[in-house]
Formats: sequence, structure tokens, C-alpha cells
Amino acid sequence: MRLVWMFVGLGILFLIPFLVWGESWQWTADGAVRWLQSYGSWAWAAAFGLLAADLFLPLPATAIMAALGFVYGPFLGGLIGGLGSIVSGCLAYAICRALGRSAAIRLVGAKDLAQGEQLFERFGGWLVTLSRWLPLFPEVIACMAGLTRMPWPPFVLALACGSFPMALTFASVGHAGVEHPLLAISLSAVVPPVLWLLIQRSLRKSMSSLPASKR
Repeated sequence: MRLVWMFVGLGILFLIPFLVWGESWQWTADGAVRWLQSYGSWAWAAAFGLLAADLFLPLPATAIMAALGFVYGPFLGGLIGGLGSIVSGCLAYAICRALGRSAAIRLVGAKDLAQGEQLFERFGGWLVTLSRWLPLFPEVIACMAGLTRMPWPPFVLALACGSFPMALTFASVGHAGVEHPLLAISLSAVVPPVLWLLIQRSLRKSMSSLPASKR
């Protein structure tokens, strides 16, 4: 039960910046384009920094990704947006993992932590992959993955499966000048689980080929 409350508490924690400062960060794609262009040749670095800081600030990540597509094109813009999203997720994961197991037990209890570890061992990749296109959930799931010490390689791979499709589709929409990215939202929801399914199968094959002592 304490694990559930931790999940809810993290959601509320990440919601607070949106409630306090959200109105001042409500950018449209056009506004994000103008902001990026004001940085000239360093626009990519400014966008990357903002996406990485999405963990702490109420940033319109999809608007920034669309603006990157307008400024740099769908592929390069999507690459920058995806890397920024991955860095944000890794930061949340690393902070919570750095707390250590003893701190995690104090926060959620040994029984709930064990249940959380089992959950992320079985479904962590799916949770991380599918959460990237939802509001608030990316940060919460990344934190929970770190707290339950989900292995680093599957976490990063799942994070990439969720982040790059979303960034590339929104960058493509921004490049094409589409104002209502329904197609981008649909693609970013469908493509990540397909990618993770393929990677998961590959990981299982790799693990099955290893001697039991090295798994």
C-alpha cells in the first residue's frame, strides 16, 4: 500500500510546478519556434537543456519537439528531442536509485519494495516505454524504476523505445506545419510498444544463450 502512496505522492510532486507556474510555460509550437530561433546556432543546446530539465519544470515538451522539427528538420530535430527526453528520464532514475535500498525500504517498506521490484522486473520495460507519451507518468515511472532498482540496460532501452518515436513524430509534425498533431499522438502511442516487444525478444534470446552463472 505504501508503494501506491509513493506513486501518488510522486505524481502530486511533479504536478505542483504545473499548478504554480504552468500558465507562464504554456507555449504554442509557434512560440517555441521563435524562442529556439532567438538562440541562433545554439538552438539545439537550448532545446536539449529544456527537455532534460522537464523533470523539474512544467515544460511543453511536445511543443519543443515540434519546434525542433521546424528548425532542424524531422530527423535531426527528432534526434535532439529524443536525446533530451532520455536524459530527463535517466536523471529521474539516477536520483531515485542513488537513494539506496535502505532508504527505499524506509520510504515504502520491505514488503512493498519487494512487490515493486517484482513488478518492474516483469513489466518495467512496458511501463517505461508506454509512459513516455503520457503527462506526468514519464517522470513518476522513471523515479519508481530507479527506486526499485530496475536494471540499467533494460531501462535505457525501454526509455529510448518510448522517447525517440514520440520525438520523431512530433518533429515531423512541426516540420510539416501541422497544428493539431493527432497523427503524432497516435504514432507515438503505437510505435513504442512494438519497438519494445522486438527488443525484449532480443534480450531474452541473449540471456538464454548465456551460462546460468552469468545471468
